[in-house]
Amino acid sequence: MKIAYSPCPNDTFVFHALTHGLVPGAPEFDVTFADVDVTNTAALDGRFDLVKVSYAALPWLMDQYELLPCGGALGRGCGPLLLTLTAGGIDGKTVAVPGERTTAYLLMRLWAEQSGQRPAEIVVVPFHEIMPGVAAGRFDAGLVIHEARFTYPRYGLSQLVDLGEWWESDTGSPIPLGAILAKRGVVDPRAATEWIRASVRHAWALPADSRDYVLAHAQEMEQAVVDQHISLYVNEFTEDLGPAGYAAVRELLNRSEKAGLTPGIAVGLDDLAR
Repeated sequence: MKIAYSPCPNDTFVFHALTHGLVPGAPEFDVTFADVDVTNTAALDGRFDLVKVSYAALPWLMDQYELLPCGGALGRGCGPLLLTLTAGGIDGKTVAVPGERTTAYLLMRLWAEQSGQRPAEIVVVPFHEIMPGVAAGRFDAGLVIHEARFTYPRYGLSQLVDLGEWWESDTGSPIPLGAILAKRGVVDPRAATEWIRASVRHAWALPADSRDYVLAHAQEMEQAVVDQHISLYVNEFTEDLGPAGYAAVRELLNRSEKAGLTPGIAVGLDDLAR
């Protein structure tokens, strides 16, 4: 079975047991490592059976895939940050973003609509190049995700807005970041849900089992940052989205469709309820 997820610590922590034969009854997996901005578009051709994508990409993928209630990244206090080197907003400025269909970029667009900010140019670059680019003056601002929450002061950057904090304040909902999708007609979603939940529970119960695997793919992060990353992004919503999680996803997609930023999803928003 083909699975794609990022090399980030939260994903390797969650999927270690599943892809290393530690979940009884699960099949063998062919793993592709790719950043979420890559899988958001790569999944369009249906090449993966299970795939990690941004919630913002769901409108383009739900005709081929079904959203699973576990394994993804959704929470509180874990949203993307908009960073600058100098004071000021992003109106008329150049902003570096990690992908056009990332939830981070969708949240920035929703915030910009509400705040009246109109960037002059959006540049898509790999997320690890964003902070150095802003620090060097290549971009006026940068939209960052993942471990950048913990490391941006090292680049002399300042936080213009915490988009997760804005989202939570404006909606009362947790922040829907990354989703796990199962290919329709190929993967039994109930079975896949049980496999992934078993993998999450194994990771929590025996964190030492995945440590070498996580660190091997952590792009030279130090252990303290890896631990912070996992504790922030692997939480109760990773095991089960639950009513609050699904409500947050519906809120995000409703708002983005109403603002004309994304199309409606093929299955209908009501079908995301569980």
